[in-house]
Parts: sequence; C-alpha cells; structure tokens
Amino acid sequence: MRYYPIFIDIAGKPVVVIGGGKIAHQKMENLLKVGAVVTVISPDLNDEMTDLLGDGRFRHVKRDYQPGDLEGYALAFVATDDRSVNATVAAEGKERRVWVNAVDDTPNCDFIMPGIAQRGDITLAISTAGRSPAMARKLREELEDFLANGYVPLLELAADVRSELRERDIIVDADTWNAALDDELKQLLAGGRRAEAKTRLLAALKQPVTNA
Repeated sequence: MRYYPIFIDIAGKPVVVIGGGKIAHQKMENLLKVGAVVTVISPDLNDEMTDLLGDGRFRHVKRDYQPGDLEGYALAFVATDDRSVNATVAAEGKERRVWVNAVDDTPNCDFIMPGIAQRGDITLAISTAGRSPAMARKLREELEDFLANGYVPLLELAADVRSELRERDIIVDADTWNAALDDELKQLLAGGRRAEAKTRLLAALKQPVTNA
C-alpha cells in the first residue's frame, strides 16, 4: 500500500485551488462543503464558479499562479492541465511544507484524492493508488448502491444508542456491537419500526463492559 488513508478536518483552514475550470470547480465545491476557507487563483472562472463568487463563497485572485502563492495555506489543489505549473507548485509545496494535489499528475502529488461514496454521515473512500480512475469510479458507484440499502438509518440508530449508553457510563466492546448491528435491525428500520429496532439493539447489547 503506497498511500496512507486518512480523513482530515479542514473546516476553517485556508486552502488554495489553482485553476478556474470544471475540475477546479469540483474541487472547490467539495472543499466548501467541509467548511474550508477557499481561495481560487485563476485569470478566468467558469460560470458555476462565477455564480459562487457572486455569493461570496470564496476569494478570487484574478491572475495565473505565481511562485509564493502557497504561503499561508494548509493544502493546495492544482487543476490547470499544465504539468509545468504542477511541477512548480509541487516544488513550492515541498519548500513551504504545504501538501499539494495535482489533478491526474501523480508524480506532482503529495496526496491523491479518493473516489467517494457517501450517504448521510457515512463516507467510504476508494483508491486504486492512481492506477485506474475508471475502476475507482466503478467501485464508487457500486458502494453507493450498497449504502442505499438501509445503512444510513442504521447509523443514526447506532449513534443514538451509543450516546445514550455513554451518558450512563456504559461501554460496549466492538465485537458485541458488530453482532448486534444485523440485517433484522435494517429490516425493522426500513419498515418504519424504529422504536422496536432500538429495543432490539439495546437487548443485544445487554452484557456491556462498564467503567465501574
């Protein structure tokens, strides 16, 4: 395994996107969703980015990238189709200790972006180590279908019960949880029988390990 998979909290952190086209727009929108403070450096913006700029969603530096532009940023994303720009940004990132992602240019990346399958608060990240974006997309689509099979309400129920148990200073081991979160719970939730599902889950967790 070449890449170490992590999820990072970048809410409120400064991130720069270099480029103003479709791919740059996709990167920026995902960054805005998680609360990053985004600056876009590009002489031009596509229509979607122009609309977001009008809403004050990000800061725009209306010119090409220049050396020194990474100063003060936590992450940088490059989406320009110009590999010489990618290489220059990657080199500056190493000098300034800013992690850089250059779209479709793995040699100039400190990290790569996974395919993401998401439903509610469940997020699955898929990577083929940059070897086949098409395969990553196929896996993402299949996992999205998998997550649609009742896992979001199951997560909500599990989170509710976990919070309730924690308030009572009760800890349940992982194996017990795994056994308790079964298909019957999903079926009850799919049928709108949440109270019954909760009672069943609590019963399945009846032999927890406590803090006492």
